[in-house]
Amino acid sequence: MPCAHALWPEYVSGVPDTKKNSKRGFFAMTAPGLEDLLAKEIASLIGKVGETSSGGVEFSGGMKDMRRVNLWSRIANRVVVRIDEFHASSFHELERRAKQVEWGRFVTSGKPVRFRVTCRKSRLYHSDAVAERFAAAVKAKVGGNDFIVVQTETDDESDDGSADEGQLFVVRLVDDVCSISADSSGELLHRRAYRLAVAKAPLRETIAAAMVTGSGWDMKSPLVDPMCGAGTIPIEAAMMARNIAPGANRRFAFENWPRHDAAAWKTEIETARAGVLPECAAQIVASDRDEGAIAAARSNAERAGVSKDIDFSVRALSAADFPVPAGWIITNPPYGVRVSDPAPLRNLYAQLGTTVRKRAAGYTMALLSADSELEDHMKINFREVFRTSNGGIPVHLVAGVVM
Repeated sequence: MPCAHALWPEYVSGVPDTKKNSKRGFFAMTAPGLEDLLAKEIASLIGKVGETSSGGVEFSGGMKDMRRVNLWSRIANRVVVRIDEFHASSFHELERRAKQVEWGRFVTSGKPVRFRVTCRKSRLYHSDAVAERFAAAVKAKVGGNDFIVVQTETDDESDDGSADEGQLFVVRLVDDVCSISADSSGELLHRRAYRLAVAKAPLRETIAAAMVTGSGWDMKSPLVDPMCGAGTIPIEAAMMARNIAPGANRRFAFENWPRHDAAAWKTEIETARAGVLPECAAQIVASDRDEGAIAAARSNAERAGVSKDIDFSVRALSAADFPVPAGWIITNPPYGVRVSDPAPLRNLYAQLGTTVRKRAAGYTMALLSADSELEDHMKINFREVFRTSNGGIPVHLVAGVVM
């Protein structure tokens, strides 16, 4: 097993280590099914990537790499730092090793701390008891942490605490091996700070970005969403086309770390903002029959800084606009899960298929769907791009050329 602090060799006795071996281990989490897309994204951001596993991608590097992935990733949910790993089959062993962790790298005196603990196939199976031991270790090491919140058995979907609600540590005990990671993100990364207005069944920004990426959109050809809701898909597409960093207007947990390099971070933010393109090279068209949804979409686009890049309109599906030349249709229609009468939904999918086949021939259509039978009503030869979940519902992205 690795020795204490082997996963975090940046400092020795408080002195920065500038040697090549000062690289650290990181893990970028994402919704299951999006790992391959995330791996390609991280490779494009920092030029390297590690192993891909269920729910995320490993990578190594320096603090700048960690900050860059947080700032620029459109698909990751959060980025954690691997800080220690050791064997622990008794509370005595756990307490001894917990006292050796350099908690002070991530926590200052008096600041709250949160723990997310998972125990599987281990002698130490009580997650609350494990969290209490770590909380005590933080108090002993840092001092003055009187407002520690113990949070256990929570998944990323619901654990969305902000950077100011306390430093989150993710602890996993599997087969008596304890691994500890420090969250560097704070709020989940889908929080871009623009979506204050939502429509029914909102689509997470990270899923929308994965849809746009997975569809193969070239950022030059027209993009159409004829059922745009609160506008998440066209907004994410416009941000990509304008080279707008999704994290440029939010805070991250690493900004609260004692050794955070605020000057370097400020430079990175300023560089990202300076690199924003003045306009989209592509025409982006978004419509919905719901006036309230379009009002919300326009407000969100304004906050995202892309309102001038998207043509929003209130339109029935049959009246959707498809510019020439042909481009991409990317949309997230209703799923109809647990609907007692499926007939209206079948009719909707059939109408969508009829509309695009009559008026959008040559377009590539990408659709997030929960039911392959509904897709069949569209009469388009779809292929599956990825499988994931949205709002707890199993879905998949399918794509095909409209004939």
